[in-house]
Amino acid sequence: MSAPASAPTAAGPTRGTTEPPGPRDTRRPRRRRTDRTYYLMLVPALLLFTVFITGTGLVGMFYSLTNYAGFGDWKFVGLRNYTSMFSDPRILESYGFTLWFAVVTTIVVNAGALLLALGLNGRIKWKRALRGIYIIPMVISGIVIAYVFNFLFSHAVPQIAAQIGWAGGETSLLANENWAWVAIVIVTAWQATPSAVIIYLAGLLAIPKEVYEAAELDGAGPWRRFRSVTLPLLIGYVVINTILGFKNFLNAYDIIVGLTNGGPGTSTMSVAMTIFTGFAGGEYAFQMANAVVFFLFTVTVSLLQLLLVRNREVRV
Repeated sequence: MSAPASAPTAAGPTRGTTEPPGPRDTRRPRRRRTDRTYYLMLVPALLLFTVFITGTGLVGMFYSLTNYAGFGDWKFVGLRNYTSMFSDPRILESYGFTLWFAVVTTIVVNAGALLLALGLNGRIKWKRALRGIYIIPMVISGIVIAYVFNFLFSHAVPQIAAQIGWAGGETSLLANENWAWVAIVIVTAWQATPSAVIIYLAGLLAIPKEVYEAAELDGAGPWRRFRSVTLPLLIGYVVINTILGFKNFLNAYDIIVGLTNGGPGTSTMSVAMTIFTGFAGGEYAFQMANAVVFFLFTVTVSLLQLLLVRNREVRV
C-alpha cells in the first residue's frame, strides 16, 4: 500500500508551482544631491569669467558698432568700422605679416623641436641635465628675451661682423625692412621650442622598444626607422604641436614689441600690435571691429584644425 502524498509545508511551495509576482517598485530613483563644495568652487570662477571675459567681450562688440574713440561721447554707426577695415592697408598688411610669421615659425619650431627631442631621447651623456637646460627659455618672460636679443642683434652681432670682416652683418638685422621678420622668427622659435620638445619627448617615450628591435631585425637603418616607424607613430604629436603653436603665433605681441616695436616702419606690425596701438591712438571702435574680425578668424582656424584632427582620428 503506497504512502499518501505529503501536503505542502509552511516552509514554501512545492516544486513545480510558481510564486505569484509581487508588486513592482514604481518609485523613482532618488537623485543624488550635489555637494555644495562644487558650487562654492564653480560659481565664483564662472562669475569672474562672465564679468571680465564674456561681459567685456560683448561690450567691445557693441562699441565696434559706434564711433567711440575711447573717451567722450559716441554715436552708433552700424557696420561702417567693419567696411572701412577691409580697405585699410595697415590692417591688411598686419594680417599678411601675422599669417606669414605664424606659418614660418610653426615650421621652424616643429622641425627644431623634433630634432632636439630625437637627440635628447638617444643614448647620450648627461641626458637629464640637457633636458633641464633646454627647458629654460620656456620659463623666461617673452619681453625679457626680446630685449636681450635686441641688444645682441643691434650691438653684439654688428661688432663681431666688423671684426671678422663680414660687411653684410655690420648693419643690425632689426633695421632691415625686408629681413627684420627673420629676427622675430629666430627669437620666437628659441622660446617656443622647449614646449614642443616636451610633447615630442612624451611621444618618443610612448613608442615601444620592441618596434625598433623588429625594424632592426628587418635590416632597417636609422633613416628608414625614422621614416617608417618614428614619424608615423609621432604624427598625432606633430598635429598637436602644429595646432598649439600656430594659434599662439597668431597672437604674437610681446617679442615683437621688444625687438622691433612693429618697425622698421610698419613691416613687422602684427594684428595684436595694430589693435593695441589703435586703442591708445583714438581708434578704439575701429580697432575693436578689427579685434572682433580677428577673433572670428582665430575661431575659424581652430575649428578647421579640430576638423583635421577628427578626420585623421588623431589622439594624444
